[in-house]
Amino acid sequence: MQFPESWLRAFCNPPLSTQELADTLTMGGFEVESLRPVAPPFTHIVVGEIKHAEQHPNADRLRVCQVDAGQGALLNIVCGAPNARVGIKVPCALVGAQLPPGEDGKPFVIKTGKLRGVESQGMLCSARELGLSDDHGGLLELAADLPPGQDIRAALDLDDTVFELKLTPNLGHALSVHGVARELSALTGAPLLTPAIARVPASMAEVLPVTISAPDLCGRFSGRVIRHVNTRAATPAWMVDRLARCGQRSVTALVDISNYVMFEYGRPTHIFDLDKIHGGLDVRWGRTGETLKLLNGNTVELDESVGVIADTQAVESLAGIMGGDATAVSDDTQNIYVEAAFWWPDAVAGRSRRYNFGTDAGHRFERGVDPSLTVAHIERITQLIIDICGTPQTQCGPVDDQQPNMPVPQPVTLRVARAAKVIGMPLTQAQCEGVMHRLGLGFTPGDGTLTVMPPPHRFDLRIEADLIEEVARIIGYQQLPETAPLAPIVPRTRSESRRSAFDVRHALADLGYLETINFSFVDEAWERDLAGNANPVRLLNPIASQMNVMRSSLLGSLLDVLKHNVDRRASRLRVFEVGRVFLRDAHVGTTDETVRGVRQPMRVAGTIYGPAARQGWDGAQRPADFFDIKGDVEALLGARAAVFEPAEHPALHPGRCARVLLAGQVIGHVGELHPRWRQAWGLPLAPVMFELDLEAVLQRPLPAAQPVPRQLSVERDIAVVVREAVTHAQLQATARAAATASVRLDDVTLFDIYRAKPGSETAAGMTAGEKSMALRLALGSEDGENLTDERIDAAVKAVLDRLRADLDARLRA
Repeated sequence: MQFPESWLRAFCNPPLSTQELADTLTMGGFEVESLRPVAPPFTHIVVGEIKHAEQHPNADRLRVCQVDAGQGALLNIVCGAPNARVGIKVPCALVGAQLPPGEDGKPFVIKTGKLRGVESQGMLCSARELGLSDDHGGLLELAADLPPGQDIRAALDLDDTVFELKLTPNLGHALSVHGVARELSALTGAPLLTPAIARVPASMAEVLPVTISAPDLCGRFSGRVIRHVNTRAATPAWMVDRLARCGQRSVTALVDISNYVMFEYGRPTHIFDLDKIHGGLDVRWGRTGETLKLLNGNTVELDESVGVIADTQAVESLAGIMGGDATAVSDDTQNIYVEAAFWWPDAVAGRSRRYNFGTDAGHRFERGVDPSLTVAHIERITQLIIDICGTPQTQCGPVDDQQPNMPVPQPVTLRVARAAKVIGMPLTQAQCEGVMHRLGLGFTPGDGTLTVMPPPHRFDLRIEADLIEEVARIIGYQQLPETAPLAPIVPRTRSESRRSAFDVRHALADLGYLETINFSFVDEAWERDLAGNANPVRLLNPIASQMNVMRSSLLGSLLDVLKHNVDRRASRLRVFEVGRVFLRDAHVGTTDETVRGVRQPMRVAGTIYGPAARQGWDGAQRPADFFDIKGDVEALLGARAAVFEPAEHPALHPGRCARVLLAGQVIGHVGELHPRWRQAWGLPLAPVMFELDLEAVLQRPLPAAQPVPRQLSVERDIAVVVREAVTHAQLQATARAAATASVRLDDVTLFDIYRAKPGSETAAGMTAGEKSMALRLALGSEDGENLTDERIDAAVKAVLDRLRADLDARLRA
């Protein structure tokens, strides 16, 4: 909302400078977003009256004017404006005047010069040349009663300042100059000047019949018939100026009057062409199938959720939002009907946005407009219409006022002790009572309480917290004590057995991955295809139709990043993400950090695409495979030994997927993208991916000191024949379980796998369906004594016996 400072000071004029006034309003809860002068700086421009105007002897489009600028003698000024004529008063720039800077950014200085051989002793100015508007169609015509020679800044009050306020939705009572002045009076103690609105006596008995069929839409409806008005009358310059400084252009006199009262007192009103109304008016809800052409030219379709004003034939107005084109006043209008109503805020809120536009009327009514002043504001509009558009034949009917459903204020109790606790400063009951007096709020004092009856214009006072806010802002936020926090601040030290998420990020970055951050809401198809989630957490108001559910896996987001880069010719990618996923879980309750029914664990996921390493001098590299990503997962888990077991996952290749276990608990999956999804995403190569529970990845074992062995370890190689189904993990686990009390098995390394060619198994001592696996055993002494051949052979035999017993393995011949 914007308005000129001069209009505000006409209602309340505290002894404050412009900046102090702005600071006071801002600290009172009415943020002043900007202050700007009405006009740019210029000097030596006065009111001039054209006394004579003749055609220039050497130019068809120029006129030679004799101008009275209060200098004693008439000034000879050459002017090319089409409206330069005898008798009008216009801005006159004297010799030496400085006009606002032009397009080059430099001030324009007026000098004596000759135009086509005729001397010009100044310049007559348009509104654009003074920086007042973009109108350059002719000279700026001034009021006829201004004396020649008066400084134009004083004549037009151009030293005024425009205030622009940024109001929160609960401050509907401040959407008018009088409303802001009322708050300024409460903040500063300066008197509020509210001019009395005189009643305009009725000169005829005519009343337009009005029926209110929807009391839940309209609580009060007031109207008056006025006949024989001059709609072609010009709007006074003072009203045009004030409207312009409120950001409203002048339209016609009747429209300007209605807008003026809206900015003045905050009440939108509407003026109908009486002769275009058929029968009477009916205030009701709309009906399906009805349409209305609005004043802005749009035709809207109505239904039962939209309020309307209709006559006996058609809908004529969108209630509380905009009038209809059919009953709009025009230059030919002679008889009018002035309407002022109270529309329930809930009945207006959101209706204009349904039709993709907004209005000043809807903006005010959906926040609440004082229902007690409809008649007074009709009287104010009536008087302005008579003063500006009145004729000797003008007649006014009585004000018809119907009140079917007026709002009933509900008392609100303020506890002084509670207010002091919330605000954080000591308060007395006398202070709280003083605040209520300054705000004009009626109250009943009690023992440590005030029971306040909100006035009709305060729709925002509903609960105790609203009154506490009023006390805080009127006393002054700057009065609140600055108290340092008393609670000790103790930094939380992370356990050494747990690393931070940043350590995980750095570890992946060291492995060559780049971090990506994605939205938590994803396409529902990703959840169905990649996570096997048929019932994801849905969004009530998604930002896009393809981002309508919350993700339960990070793999879809990573594939989207991968696809984006591959489409831009990226040939090698390593990306990861650390983020939250959302899973349905009926055991989760609502707390400060959780939502009932939704578990929100953190995950870490990564993907590799393209060559396993960058191309070097030895040619193209092999594509990354399962074992590359498996190695990265092992490096990420550090000293914790993970177990990889074959598994299935909706997003991963059935034969190239493993689940990752730590201490017997599944913490995630690793594998190659399923061929079906690789084809669906249009990827030339198959990416390999992993996704792990971040909480498990953050855990790490503490290092424990151990004595350095006195003896070097001894290595022995064995080759055993086992069934094709025996895995490396089974072989290692069985061998490690065979350690003896005196000989330590430090390491078991698989260094060869041999499979005989079909038909030659017998020659190799093997049968079909068998393979040979060669192990290197690193043996050490538990007691510190030397390892003799006998002890080594006994340890190797123990390993072979355990392999034979558990895996049916035999030593290869």
